[in-house]
Amino acid sequence: MKYSIMKIAILSRNPKLYSTQRLVESAKQRGHEVLVLDVLRCYMNITSHHPSIHYKGSPLEGIDAVIPRIGASVTFYGTAVLRQFEMMGVYPLNESVAITRGRDKLRAMQLLSRKGIGLPVTGFAHSPDDIQDLVQMVGGTPLVIKLLEGTQGIGVVLAETSQAASSVIEAFMGLKANILAQEFIKEAGGADIRCLVVGDRVVAAMKRQAKSGEFRSNLHRGGNATLIKITPEERSTAIRAANIIGLNVAGVDILRANHGPVVMEVNSSPGLKGIEQVTGKDIASMIIELVERNVINGGANSRTRTRGRG
Repeated sequence: MKYSIMKIAILSRNPKLYSTQRLVESAKQRGHEVLVLDVLRCYMNITSHHPSIHYKGSPLEGIDAVIPRIGASVTFYGTAVLRQFEMMGVYPLNESVAITRGRDKLRAMQLLSRKGIGLPVTGFAHSPDDIQDLVQMVGGTPLVIKLLEGTQGIGVVLAETSQAASSVIEAFMGLKANILAQEFIKEAGGADIRCLVVGDRVVAAMKRQAKSGEFRSNLHRGGNATLIKITPEERSTAIRAANIIGLNVAGVDILRANHGPVVMEVNSSPGLKGIEQVTGKDIASMIIELVERNVINGGANSRTRTRGRG
């Protein structure tokens, strides 16, 4: 099926990143015009009748779709810019509300829990006086302690004893940092599964294995990735998790627990390099095809909407 030419904006602070380059390459191969915009150089005129965005001195006009690749450190400003695009009637691949929801680990887990998605037992507390009960509540040690604002495995600690858990949690609380305490899924063996959801399908999956002596499987932490065949239950879990958060494109990280798949995180800007290289799939083109379907033939799908709640 042939689609009309679109003008697509990609919000990315670094045009040299693999994922950004692949999206640009795929969009241009399909005949579209592409702009890579540093989201921090976008500035907004917030007005009722003519909302607009300017970029490096000129107004942005005629944009049909926006693909947000917003880093965690610029979530607040980045989602404000994305909201402005939405106010201008531009189709967002992932909506601002869904991105904000996914970046808040606690909020995301509460939403997934409400819909019955498998999760590790997770605790959240504010007072140091409650640490001992918090540790017992998630099944005792070993347990995983996570900074709510952490990404790529940064701010994730495995506490193997009650003393270690108390010390780490007290230290984080002393820094006024918000943390989650989470059961350690030992049977996962330091491996997780990254499912890449595009639309309502898992288009690719890979197993990420932590390096020796490490429990975090992130590729940024030295983990390695291999091709894996996922089960129907894992596939369904990944699709449902992305839908609940409200994301059209997501990286859903799953652990294989004894009682079934549990979701660790739903990522709104999944990297393409590792999963494209491992699976040999052209995921960037699949993403551009999704944009085409929703903008040009989508009808109601081309309008901003929030599929989830919260």
